[in-house]
Order: sequence, then structure tokens, then C-alpha cells
Amino acid sequence: MSNNNAYNFLGSWQLIPEKCQYSHGTAPKSMILKIEAINDILHLDWHWYTYDNTMQQTSYKISSEPSINYPFEYPEVAQSIETNFEGSYLMQLKATQQDKIVFETNFEINSKGLLIVKQIGKSENNEPLVKQDIYHRQLSVLPYAHSVSGVAIQPTQQGSIKHKALLAMAEQTDMHLDQIRKQIELLAQQANEIKRRKDLSLLIYDAKINFVPQIGQIYHLYEKHSGEHTLSLISPSDWGGGSGHYKAHIGGVKLLADHTWTEAD
Repeated sequence: MSNNNAYNFLGSWQLIPEKCQYSHGTAPKSMILKIEAINDILHLDWHWYTYDNTMQQTSYKISSEPSINYPFEYPEVAQSIETNFEGSYLMQLKATQQDKIVFETNFEINSKGLLIVKQIGKSENNEPLVKQDIYHRQLSVLPYAHSVSGVAIQPTQQGSIKHKALLAMAEQTDMHLDQIRKQIELLAQQANEIKRRKDLSLLIYDAKINFVPQIGQIYHLYEKHSGEHTLSLISPSDWGGGSGHYKAHIGGVKLLADHTWTEAD
């Protein structure tokens, strides 16, 4: 295979049904996608089970070389299919019939190593159809023969153990990363709140104050016409709903026990 961009997509991929998104219908009960390269041709092979345990299969070939119109396996659907790559983690397919796009499919490997396959097409009634399947790479060998004459190969016990261990590892690490992400978001919110209190406190301590503020009491911060600020016991309602002889009412503020100020409700 001369195009190294296709290398990361090769192998067997197992569907994660609960992560799939379909505009119409539902994801199958289980599905295996196998992608292999023979010379410069990529072979895509899907095997899946419906919820009534009926096995289905489809496959087609594409060129691993970009911008080459390769004959599509099912001429009643499309005449040709073109492959393009953006780097080593995004493969784009475009199937056409009489120069019209029948469907487009993107194969993308995300930062977690999952394969996201998004297909966009139209129904017989010309309604838009969007299907997004998400797969994880399968470590064990396929439980079915690759060819009709091939012998079915059973996954080895070691491969099954590794596969289960990988799933458990991915679940645990994703859970811990999610917890850390939430902690970081909380710390960021707390840091922003402290910064707001600090900025407000600096503004108030720079203002004119003719009394001794008490912890827990609500006061009112005004801006004078000179641009300076002053702290007052009088609220806008005491001025008849306005800012009195001041330029503007900045807001109600409250002194906290650590001598920082916060906005009052």
C-alpha cells in the first residue's frame, strides 16, 4: 500500500451501539468492521447482528490513493466512489451516481483512539439521512471467516483477556479523566470568583467611605460625576429609584468575613 495515510484505519473495529446516533432507525445489536489493504485497494467489510439476532453483511472496495474514482460494488446505488485523506486520522469517501453525490462517509480516529464513521445521504423520499457509528479497535481476531472458503477462527483466550482488560482500563481512565476535568472546571470557577471579589474589593477600598462597614451588611456603591466612587448606606430606592446626586449606581455590595467584598443579591 503506497498511501501511508490509510495505515491507522486498518484492522478490526467493534461497534459501541450506545454511542451511535441515527436520524432514522437504531443501531444494530452488534457490529464488526474490518478494514484491510491489498495492494492499493482498501477492503471494507461489515458484519452485524440485528436485535432479532439476524446476521447481516455488506462490503465494498475503495482506492487508498486519493482522488481516484473507483467502481462501486453496487451500481444500483452509485457508479463510483472517491477517497481523500486529511492527514492520517481522517478518511473521506464520496459516492456518486451520474455526477451527483449519493452519499458521503467520513472515517475519523479521535484522540481516544475511537473510530467515528459518519455517513450522510438521502432516503428514497429525498429526506436527509445521517448515521454516526462509533467503534473501538478490536484486539482479538475476527470470529468469522474472512472468505467463503475460509475456516472460522475463534478468538484466543489470551486475546479475549487482553480485550476485556483494555475495555476496563479505558473505562477507568476515562472516568478518572472526567473527574479531573470537573475538578479543574470547579477550580477555574472558584478562581474567577476570587478574582471578581478582589477586583471589586480594590475598587471599594479605593472609594470614599465615611463610616465603618460591618461584616454581612449590604451597602451601595456609586460612581460620582468626577469618576471617583463612594460607598453609601442609601439605596437607589431611597433616592426614588435613581442614583440621587451621583452619576450612577454600580450595585449593592456586602463585606465578607475575610474583608473582601462581593456583589449583594
